[in-house]
Amino acid sequence: MDPISETPTDPTDYATLTLTYVSLLGGVAYASRSRSPLERAELVPLTAATFALAKLLGKEKVETWVRAPFVDETPDGRRPKGRGLRFAVGELLSCTRCLGAWSALALVGLRMVSPETGHTVTSVLAASAGNDFLQTSFAWLTARADAEQAKLSD
Repeated sequence: MDPISETPTDPTDYATLTLTYVSLLGGVAYASRSRSPLERAELVPLTAATFALAKLLGKEKVETWVRAPFVDETPDGRRPKGRGLRFAVGELLSCTRCLGAWSALALVGLRMVSPETGHTVTSVLAASAGNDFLQTSFAWLTARADAEQAKLSD
């Protein structure tokens, strides 16, 4: 990540994002005070769901419409667009780790405000993360087997 001196941003642009996140986090904390806390067993599916949502928003082609106002996508990679807050949001949308924090906040918030809906959404996204892991593992194993077969053929 480039230092702020090398980006078309100002510290206030990042402060705006931080203030937004902290405000939403405070709202979730406030809304959850009379609700039962998350069970420890929910952390694994929430973690998987957070991964899936962050990856979906930050990497997948189907969500380019979300990133398009903030990110230029070329065959050479992704770069944030514009200046100021627009650029900072483009950086956020280009970072799956950053999106993970926002995704976790959204999913936990949904779980606290509407437990049944939150559970359903988390389940779907966690299953998607499991599928992603299995597909990647299968592709890796297949490529490895093909490479071994090619060595034997030589």
